[in-house]
Amino acid sequence: MYRVLDILTPQEVAECRQIAASATFVHGKISNPHNTAKQNEQLHEQGAYQRSAKIVADALLRSEEFHEFAFPAQIAPPLLTRYKPGMHYGAHADAAYLKLPHGTVRSDLSCTVFLNDPGDYEGGSLHVRLADASICFKLNPGQAIVYPSDTLHEVEEVTKGERLVAITFIQSRVKDPFRRHMLFELNEVAALEGLKMAPENFSRMQLIQANLLRYWGDQP
Repeated sequence: MYRVLDILTPQEVAECRQIAASATFVHGKISNPHNTAKQNEQLHEQGAYQRSAKIVADALLRSEEFHEFAFPAQIAPPLLTRYKPGMHYGAHADAAYLKLPHGTVRSDLSCTVFLNDPGDYEGGSLHVRLADASICFKLNPGQAIVYPSDTLHEVEEVTKGERLVAITFIQSRVKDPFRRHMLFELNEVAALEGLKMAPENFSRMQLIQANLLRYWGDQP
């Protein structure tokens, strides 16, 4: 129910880091002043936000694996956030709906794109609670973790260095996570084994893929 993806090129990572180095950040509570669990900083300068958001969003949308896993209908503009020593984000749930200047996005999937080397900071792992397990992620620059938004998750305290990431939320064409995962698995099998099948059977599998997406999807 989660996926680690290679999203940004080294050049794009460098561009995002350069934007962050010269832009203004504010306390993360500006977007949710009542959230006592949130202790981080987020990009506040509009021009820098637009440039970095475009880099990350374009990279996500060109990723075939991202499309196959998330079935994205809408993506919230990715936001650069950083954690300095002593900062963390306690266990929390993401808002179900995010109001944006041009509409509203339902958060079916959450995504964190890592922008600096894990050796540059201590702590700062992302913990995602899936059932009774807690899975930790501290990825390489340019890698992203995409996971269900309806889970509790947290960022452990950074004790040294600086953690820089981009976060975004995805509204999927397939709202139900079970159905979305089944479609992903079916598409994976078709991609890996389809050419070994008799042509008429492969065509039947393609019809099943198309019909399930047609009947389960709620966005064009």
